[in-house]
Amino acid sequence: MSDDPRRYAPATLRNRDPILAELRRLLPPRGLVLEVASGTGEHVAHFAAALPALDWQPTDLDPDNRASIAAWCDGLCHVRDPIAMDASASWPVPAADAVLCINMIHIAPWAATEGLMEGAARALPSGAPLILYGPYRRQGVPTAPSNEEFDASLRARDPAWGLRQLEDVAALAAARGFGPAEVTAMPANNLIVVFRRA
Repeated sequence: MSDDPRRYAPATLRNRDPILAELRRLLPPRGLVLEVASGTGEHVAHFAAALPALDWQPTDLDPDNRASIAAWCDGLCHVRDPIAMDASASWPVPAADAVLCINMIHIAPWAATEGLMEGAARALPSGAPLILYGPYRRQGVPTAPSNEEFDASLRARDPAWGLRQLEDVAALAAARGFGPAEVTAMPANNLIVVFRRA
């Protein structure tokens, strides 16, 4: 049995470079990027290695994930130690220059999205980005069959989970002082959605 704490998410190898290409465009040249729900840590390790001028703060509620994040980011001096953070509760990081959240909104209760918007609104300065990645439903746009199947599997695991309507997320962001969504289509029926602090 291996004592390597690193966890692996198969989708990361497929999506990390397309996401990185968008982050190069969206993130400020310097400052602190707060990643909410960092999961295995594979994403933040990849992004931080490619964008060393930025400081990175990974977070996750799961202690095993935090151990995985620390292992993946070992040797990256501009990545801070992962910390426990519940998006729906008080945030231990009071300020950031960008907030990044990958694949959390559909694998969490709606309260986590509400907390994400409230916390990001407090933490970000005017003009700074809240960057979301994942699958969404959109009014007037057919949902891909693979996303319909994914949504059904999520709801079977937990009725509080599931693909969110992008317009609902945008309305929540607007109510917390963010501007309109900037939406970029990504591979495998995912989206990059960016809200900027007014």
